[in-house]
Amino acid sequence: MVEKRETDGKRLAELLSSEVTGHENAPYDRLAVTNADPDVEPTADGAHAYDVELDGERLAAVFVQPDRVRVELRDGLEAARETAVEGGLRARPVGGEPPRLVVFIESGAAVKRGLDVLGAAAEAA
Repeated sequence: MVEKRETDGKRLAELLSSEVTGHENAPYDRLAVTNADPDVEPTADGAHAYDVELDGERLAAVFVQPDRVRVELRDGLEAARETAVEGGLRARPVGGEPPRLVVFIESGAAVKRGLDVLGAAAEAA
């Protein structure tokens, strides 16, 4: 049986949100999904779907595009970048203040690797 490859950005964001809220072990137990927009519609530039907080402070913002999710991390950037690269996810630093790391999740199979990136950032923060 061949499974359909999930590439709908909104669905990918929902899957990532479920992963973040569904774990009780460290460091994931310190993460929370906040500021969620359940009616978010994907845009080419990315529409804000929700934030991921670490102990009440924003760790990342999640944006929905038609065929992927863009995660913008604000802390634990080096650990997050290393984990993203090891997991085969596209990641790129963004200059400015504060500096950020953008990670793209482009399939359902990549969602767990995206969770690993958030976990690495949380541990390094």
